[in-house]
Amino acid sequence: MGKEYERIEPRLWEFIENQKIFFVASAPLTGDGHVNLSPKGRQGTLRILDDRTVAYLDFGGSHAETIAHLRENGRITLMWCAFEGPPTVLRLHGRGEPVFRDDPRFEELAAGFGEADGPALRAVIVVRAELISDSCGFAVPFMDYRSERELHADYFGRKSDEEFREYTGKKPYNIESLDGLPAVPLPLPPR
Repeated sequence: MGKEYERIEPRLWEFIENQKIFFVASAPLTGDGHVNLSPKGRQGTLRILDDRTVAYLDFGGSHAETIAHLRENGRITLMWCAFEGPPTVLRLHGRGEPVFRDDPRFEELAAGFGEADGPALRAVIVVRAELISDSCGFAVPFMDYRSERELHADYFGRKSDEEFREYTGKKPYNIESLDGLPAVPLPLPPR
């Protein structure tokens, strides 16, 4: 049976920190807009800031759907599921905010991630929980973790920040979402 929580209790905190991947879901307000679901990985790119707030690093790529949805309506759900150990699915439903490079909070937030901060960082996403719930996860398969993929960090690590900013400006779904919502504010400020 699932349970709701008022806060990220120590047991949940430990569960979150032990997962290698989490998923982010968001959607526009319009009923015919595209729901977005994205996997997030890269060790150290998610932090629990307090017992109701998490933050993760948003690296550039080909799309910025989550940023666009958060700018429009703030709704977001994060989900973790156990691929080893006891079967567990944990969801954090809440309100999110992208903290961009030109925001006075950006540098302090990004610095808290230490070595996980890397090339192609365009925002820190801060999520405040409104509902925290778990469910059994009985149907989630066992899967073995092998290693981190280094492709994203390697690819963008070969680009200067200026080249990354140019890349961001040329990708149509960085500028706006699939549904035409404003996404990453451009020009992307330098770091």
